Amino acid sequence: MDFEPGDLVEIKTKQGTYRGVLMPKHIFSGDDIIIIKLENGYNIGIKKDDSFSMKLISKAESKKMIKKIKDHKKGLKVSVLGTGGTIASYVDYRTGAVKPAVSQEELLLAIPEIGDKYDIRSRNLFSIFSENMDVEHWKIIAKEVEKEFNDSSGIIIPHGTDTMSYTASALSFMLQNLPGPIVMVGAQRSSDRPSSDAYLNLLASLKLMETDLGEVVVTMHGTTSDSIVYAHRGVKVRKMHTSRRDAFRSINTRPIAEIGENVKFISDYRKKSGPIIPKIAMDERAILLYYYPNMDRDILYDIGSRVHGIIIAGTGLGHVSQNIIPVIRDLVRDGVFIGITSQCIYGSVNLNVYATGREMIRAGAVPLYDMLPEVAYVKMMWAMANFSNVKEIMTKNIAGEISERRVGLDYV
Repeated sequence: MDFEPGDLVEIKTKQGTYRGVLMPKHIFSGDDIIIIKLENGYNIGIKKDDSFSMKLISKAESKKMIKKIKDHKKGLKVSVLGTGGTIASYVDYRTGAVKPAVSQEELLLAIPEIGDKYDIRSRNLFSIFSENMDVEHWKIIAKEVEKEFNDSSGIIIPHGTDTMSYTASALSFMLQNLPGPIVMVGAQRSSDRPSSDAYLNLLASLKLMETDLGEVVVTMHGTTSDSIVYAHRGVKVRKMHTSRRDAFRSINTRPIAEIGENVKFISDYRKKSGPIIPKIAMDERAILLYYYPNMDRDILYDIGSRVHGIIIAGTGLGHVSQNIIPVIRDLVRDGVFIGITSQCIYGSVNLNVYATGREMIRAGAVPLYDMLPEVAYVKMMWAMANFSNVKEIMTKNIAGEISERRVGLDYV
């Protein structure tokens, strides 16, 4: 008998009897391993041996559902552009490692609420973990998003969580005047785990497609429970915990929306407009540095002489030590842009309070308000590639990266 993913099966071996849903084979599952999802939500790999037998309990609906997703041409048009990450991962049952290896159709099968509301078009741009994402990937995503907006109301981008805020920042600057939402979505727990946050985050992303949102956001769990998903502005969000489902926080501002049964906007947001304005060039001769006590000025100068721009995350209000200031002066004189952010994350840079900060300004360092260091780094690459007046662009609020009003750490 032919079995297919989604079939409910019963497997018997000398170790016992197991009942569950047959999972898809992928490049990381061995030929002699059958993977099923048990009723408790966990996936297990069962090794075929001489006592192995498998019988069908009921046939799958998955192929019908995939065909329905592909053939359905009514409802709101939504594009899903896969890039990989935990949200689109399986477990390698030989090693226990999580690997990116799932199609977008299989990902969307997790959302029965799709129904007839959406005309989903999905494809993978690449399948990588986000630590391997670089500027060239950002450019590919931006170009493909621009194409998709020709015939879609909004774009969903499943993405690994570790560098999702970098990609969100890049898209926020590269693509402006959006005709609909660009929603980046991730998961802290892979989809084979009962505690996975993938389903709710994806469902929230789809709900945003029905709104008049016209900017880049990141949708992730707002609490450790399955109660609320937040939509965070793409240039104001940071991953603040390594593993919690509510790891993402809006910094110095409130999230744009909270999404439960419905979408509730709780902050001002940019509404869809169009036509889209693309500026995709990036100057990669840029670096992000974290100031630390005893930073070697010679090393800093050597690094600075190789790049066109530096973002320094300084201490407190944005300070570096006195012996670094002459290096800043020399590099600025040589044409290197130097922007200052803070390691504190919350609050704003202010170089006018203490003498050190005022000397930094006189040396040519540019304070960047409450911009996150990684956002400033991405924006600097974009500004240097597209404008001659880099300082003016860096201190101008382009995509909401500079807060007009800042809120504290306890906005939720």
